Amino acid sequence: MKPGLPSATIAEQDGLRTLHLGDTPWVQGAMLVREPRTIVLEYVQRMMAWMLWRDSADLSRGHAVQLGLGAGAITRYCHQVLRMDRVTAVELNPAVIAACRHAFRLPADDARLSVLERDAQAWVDDDANLQTAQVLNVDLYDHEAAAPVLDSEAFYAACRGVLVHGGVMSVNLFGRAASFEHSAVRIAAAFGKDQVWSLRPTREGNTVVVATRGVRVPGRDELSARAANIERRHGLLAGKWLRMVRPYKA
Repeated sequence: MKPGLPSATIAEQDGLRTLHLGDTPWVQGAMLVREPRTIVLEYVQRMMAWMLWRDSADLSRGHAVQLGLGAGAITRYCHQVLRMDRVTAVELNPAVIAACRHAFRLPADDARLSVLERDAQAWVDDDANLQTAQVLNVDLYDHEAAAPVLDSEAFYAACRGVLVHGGVMSVNLFGRAASFEHSAVRIAAAFGKDQVWSLRPTREGNTVVVATRGVRVPGRDELSARAANIERRHGLLAGKWLRMVRPYKA
């Protein structure tokens, strides 16, 4: 364990395994022991709404990046279910990486998977990562879960820089001290007001924001067809996502 970083603790009840940081009750991620490829938490499922912004034929193509590993649900899904060409996870805390490898079925790195022990801000600021990702998932919280660890306009601008033209980012916004409105303003300033959408909050208060780089949103019929394809092939509630998506309004 690195000095200054919390330990990773694991709890399990009725076949549900959860990840926590230190001795806090906040759930950082979860996995069904008998169905490790299933995305359990509702907000994590909604983070996959980026799939609606991609052509159905492209869902398995390209590079998906996860900033903040959690229990590895999105990383596992992109790697093992979608089988995307390349999957990268960036996680600062080595204890989280070790916990995911030990208890949350995160596989070893291979030709398609890289799990990096690195600061997310440093990774998005690295010129080597400019315009290298088609998909970017951002879920960055510490052990107190009070607000996103990285939430500045400069951070979101760097996230946009990581995306190729046509790329899409999903962000989990939650926290006792967080302000969705302030975060959304920063995201819109970085991506452009016409490139930002949000889903309705979950019961727990998580709001997922989707932002894109140069994406032209198709008509309702095409979006409905994409949602039906996602539900049929992957079992995710994409039709529900489509009904709860709203464009950003200043």
